[in-house]
Amino acid sequence: MRVSEEVSGASGADRLSGLCASDGTEFDVVVIGGGAAGMLSSAIAAVRGARVLLMERNERLGRKLSLTGKGRCNLTNNCTVGEVLDNVATGGRFLHSALNGFTPSDTMGFFTDLGVPVKTERGNRVFPSSDKASDVTAALRRYMDDSGVIARRCRARRIDGADGRVTGVATRDAKIKCKAVILATGGMSYPSTGSTGDGYSIAGDHGHAVTPPRGALAPINAEPDTCIRMKGLTLKNVSFKLFDGGKKPVFEDFGELLFTHFGMSGPVALSASAHIRDLDDKRYRAVIDLKPALDEKRLDLRVLRDFKKYANRSFSNSLGDLLSKSMIPVIVERSGIEPSTKVHSIRRDQRLGLVKVIKGFGIDIDGLRPIEEAIITSGGVRTAEIDPKTMESKLIKGLFFAGEIIDADAYTGGFNLQIAWSTAFSAGNAAGVMRFHEPEKGYSPGYP
Repeated sequence: MRVSEEVSGASGADRLSGLCASDGTEFDVVVIGGGAAGMLSSAIAAVRGARVLLMERNERLGRKLSLTGKGRCNLTNNCTVGEVLDNVATGGRFLHSALNGFTPSDTMGFFTDLGVPVKTERGNRVFPSSDKASDVTAALRRYMDDSGVIARRCRARRIDGADGRVTGVATRDAKIKCKAVILATGGMSYPSTGSTGDGYSIAGDHGHAVTPPRGALAPINAEPDTCIRMKGLTLKNVSFKLFDGGKKPVFEDFGELLFTHFGMSGPVALSASAHIRDLDDKRYRAVIDLKPALDEKRLDLRVLRDFKKYANRSFSNSLGDLLSKSMIPVIVERSGIEPSTKVHSIRRDQRLGLVKVIKGFGIDIDGLRPIEEAIITSGGVRTAEIDPKTMESKLIKGLFFAGEIIDADAYTGGFNLQIAWSTAFSAGNAAGVMRFHEPEKGYSPGYP
């Protein structure tokens, strides 16, 4: 499907008002959280005819969204739904319906219709053509304004309910009546943007179980004495395998890796972090193939050619054509060959040992950086308690979930924002078209 409502006119004010329905106005839907999922779900619900209030604790909407993709906003991945699911680390089966209801193609079409043309880059990552995350946030805000969403700066304290259904939302100063609530408060990564885990306790008040949150897409702590020697080095087009003590890798990828003073970051390391858990019981190790385009035989021929070229140099000064400068001392050390050894005197077995070091550069992993440094949160409201088609709670009628608060996450590459858009679209649609019958007749969602 494709959402093609036109957005026209000036955008709403950049800052949110601090007044939150103090006049006792009743709403059909209250959305808690003004991030990617909250903004989209509120607008979709309003487009469906609901009276919608969005509550955001920050002064501005979309603060975390503005940080994604290093400020460029990697808003989805230009791939099929099946390929998205292949990149989901947790919750893939649950997300099947939502992703098919609002696909990566829909996301690209949606933002293009909102006046944000997009482009596809390496790894099928999709960005706004302007390279400005602020354009995405501004377009969503215009869409909200044109759809009739009322957005206010205030903090929800709890969701009120009676007879197994939502009846309203309480803030410090007001009680707001409503028929439905979309909880889109995010996880616990980047707490400075407002993602402090409030939504977990709100959901827990209504009986929802929460998988303990931990950092996902987080930098990796690993051999600091080794990695700091290569600090700032970015390796492109390397093969990365993660082992947890077994013979088979638990994760493997191909792409870009960054060494830091504490360990590793970059796309492949961030994606690998989703599989690093149970550190008390397992010993994790990364094995990096620095030259994946060459098998050992071809790499040996390449090394031999360089050795002939630099036959009279010392070993430590002969690898500049093959390896990055900051990595050479580490490779030389691991090869076991004395750095001052003249290249012409290096034995065949020593050369083959060097090849194995380059093809299997191992790094022992100590753990992950704190959740505050993670890009997203793994964990959250358990999917077994959420309807996968509507994102509605199975425990209380009229409570919906969208975005990172749900226990579902994926690798880097735009897949997590796609999860946010898809779950928000499902929740906004379902909440926006709800119909309540009289209490004695029960409750049923209605669809026009």
